Amino acid sequence: MRIFIRILLILASSVWLMACSGVSVDHAEGRQPRLTPQGFFKGKLCADGVVRDRSGAEIRQFNAQILASWNADGTGTLDEVFYFYDEAGAEPKEETRVWTLQPVTTEEGLAAYLASATDVPEPVLMTFAGNTLQMKYVLNYVRDNGDTIALNMDDRMFMVAEGVVVNETRMTKFGLDVGQILLVMRQVPAETDCLAR
Repeated sequence: MRIFIRILLILASSVWLMACSGVSVDHAEGRQPRLTPQGFFKGKLCADGVVRDRSGAEIRQFNAQILASWNADGTGTLDEVFYFYDEAGAEPKEETRVWTLQPVTTEEGLAAYLASATDVPEPVLMTFAGNTLQMKYVLNYVRDNGDTIALNMDDRMFMVAEGVVVNETRMTKFGLDVGQILLVMRQVPAETDCLAR
C-alpha cells in the first residue's frame, strides 16, 4: 500500500511539473515594465540568490557578476562569474558561464534569441513577451567530485521594476523536481563590486 501511495505522489508531482512548464510567455504580453534581452542585459549586472533542494531547504547562496555586450549584428554575450557559499565561513567556490545570444525569428514570426553556453550542450530558444523571458535547456553541471550531471532547467525571468529582474529556475531530472534557483538581477554602474567577499 505504501509503495502504491508513493507511486501516486510521484505521478501527481510529475503532472504538476508538466503543467507548470507548459505556461508560455505569451500570457505576459502587455505587462510592464517590458523585458527584452538587449534592453536589460547591457553593461554590468549584479545578481544575488539561493539554491534550494527539492524540499525547499536552502543549500547554497551566491553572488554573481554579469558583463553583457552586443555587437553590430545584434548578437549578445553574457559573461557570468558566480561566487557560491556552501557553508558559513568557507571560501566561496567560483563558477563561470558564457552565454551567446543570437537573434532569430520563430516559426510564428516572433522575435527571439538562440542561446548557447559553455555548459549547455544544445542551443535553446529564448522567448520573451511583456515583462517575462523564458528558456528551457539542459545544463551539464560538474559536481565537486568531477562527475557531470545533466539537469533540465526551466528558467523564467520577470522584470519587476526598471533595471530589476527576478529569476526563478526549476531544476528537474527524469521529470522529477530536484531543486530551484531564486535570484534577483539588477543593472549597476560599472564600478560596482558584485562579488561579496
